[in-house]
Amino acid sequence: MTTYTDPGQHVFWLASRALGVTALLLIALSVGLGLALSGRIVRVPGGPARLKRLHEALSLSGLVTIVAHGATLIGDAYLRPGLEGVLLPFAMTAQPFWTGVGILAGWLAASITLSFYVRRHITTQVWRWLHRWTLAVYVMSVAHTLGSGSDAGAAWLQLIVAGTAAPILFAAAYRLLPAEPPRAAKQRRPERAPGTVSPAEAP
Repeated sequence: MTTYTDPGQHVFWLASRALGVTALLLIALSVGLGLALSGRIVRVPGGPARLKRLHEALSLSGLVTIVAHGATLIGDAYLRPGLEGVLLPFAMTAQPFWTGVGILAGWLAASITLSFYVRRHITTQVWRWLHRWTLAVYVMSVAHTLGSGSDAGAAWLQLIVAGTAAPILFAAAYRLLPAEPPRAAKQRRPERAPGTVSPAEAP
């Protein structure tokens, strides 16, 4: 006799998984674009302002998706994490460590994203310090996805992680490279022969 399983019992779990992968993609795009902007990899005439708005939109979309990812999981009849389980790190009984890492990444993402709107009230130094943690948000999100996700072994998810990691690692490495020193020719003035007078000094 075939056992029938009502798919409605898993709708919250499936929705939360889909939102989690979507959040990872949005975070990757936001972090990658932010690194590209700060490292001046992207140089489009008149484009920085538009790219900054796109970066802000991606960050907000990622944050909203993270909230939806956790909120949807509350409705899962099997896990039953409750509000505490999706808000407090390491409080969920299922995969407490990896879910805790994901919750910490969510709170960190919220702090960085919302700092866009309080930049006038905090120093630029604090704002820049916060944004140094954007790469950590992506790394923690990947760790959460692979550590607690039921699709961690799936080839399609591994391709998504690899596809997002490659450009982010490149942008991060480019950002950390030392700036190219100015050429010596630009630093030195051309030497004049003794007794000669420059045009500016001529009577």
